[in-house]
Amino acid sequence: MNIYTGRGDDGQTDLRTMDRVSKASHRIEAYGTVDELNAVVGTTRPAAYDDLETKLREIQNHLHVVQADFANPDPDEDDPKIEAEHVERLESWIDEYDEELEPLTSFILPSGGDLGSSLHYARTICRRAERRAVALAGEEEINEIAVTYLNRLSDALFVFGRVANARDDVPEESPTY
Repeated sequence: MNIYTGRGDDGQTDLRTMDRVSKASHRIEAYGTVDELNAVVGTTRPAAYDDLETKLREIQNHLHVVQADFANPDPDEDDPKIEAEHVERLESWIDEYDEELEPLTSFILPSGGDLGSSLHYARTICRRAERRAVALAGEEEINEIAVTYLNRLSDALFVFGRVANARDDVPEESPTY
């Protein structure tokens, strides 16, 4: 398999169905931004904490499934897709880690130690991926659970960033107005 084919030189790319579409299409923007998110999550690994490492690896696999889901405008029953159980897993992790944290009383600045800051950065890309997915859903039918997954993932990444900072003894900072 060649790394380069030249097929994209004209600004078009192939979907999983082998249909050709513009690289600027909402579908390509959606799964391309999920790919970017996956790469940024990858920069947080290996994480300093084994429990976070395990979850981040699983999230990367989920994100790969989201990409496949968005790349396929005509999925078959056996094609990979994000399902409600993936969202529920994120929710259980959020609940688990939220118990480790002091309750929020104000907004916080997305900063901290290396891991915490990287997770906050990943959260912002996740929000952009969600916006791209919503734009795609406005044009074409997609797996709506994938949008929900991205929404919940941004919450999880926020909580993971807070946990990493708390474990690293890095205080949270509130914005001043």
